[in-house]
Amino acid sequence: MKYSEYEKALSPARLNKYLIACDGNTSKALTLYRHNVKLCQKFYGILNIFEVVLRNAINIHYQSVFNDAEWVENQMRPGGMIENAPQKKEVLRIIATLRQNGRYTNDRVVSSVSFGFWTHLFTRQPFRLGGQNLLRIFPNRTAGLGQRAVFNELQEIKTFRNRIAHHEAICFDDNGSIDMARTQSKYELILKYIGFLGYQSSHLFYGIDILPDSTIAKIKALI
Repeated sequence: MKYSEYEKALSPARLNKYLIACDGNTSKALTLYRHNVKLCQKFYGILNIFEVVLRNAINIHYQSVFNDAEWVENQMRPGGMIENAPQKKEVLRIIATLRQNGRYTNDRVVSSVSFGFWTHLFTRQPFRLGGQNLLRIFPNRTAGLGQRAVFNELQEIKTFRNRIAHHEAICFDDNGSIDMARTQSKYELILKYIGFLGYQSSHLFYGIDILPDSTIAKIKALI
């Protein structure tokens, strides 16, 4: 396909940032675009696994703390830890739909609610109401790393995840130049929290061809 055909299919506005970053070289711009898509695919896999591991750790923790297998629903009741969670309406809708379809289980609730719900649990109020012990899910976390710092770093991961989910480019700096520094730092942050959770990334991702290192290197080579 000619570059003009790609423009028609993908829109000039979407491709223009790649073209500018590549000094008008259409072949290089399309190569960069493809590498960015591939990189997002790989990060999607990593983020998917991280989210599953994080939410399962939180679920197991609070099932034990509250001695309640249905803690998500019950802690949204008046006086509960997450009574005022911004995701409350959406979570209750999910629970009602699962019940209506005869598919309700706590595990299905856990797997259906948003990543934002899980990161919200690290904000001050639910963290305090939950007993101020949620950081125990990170047995290998850096000494002295507290609730606020953990929340802020998880928010960084969430924001990065949302960029990918919304098909945004992750290969540029704020000035539109090709730059992998920010993406590399988010990759390292994800791996750090996998380690905090007590896992080795080489074991957790064993046999899954999703690590983004090679694609990051290919993008760097275009600079």
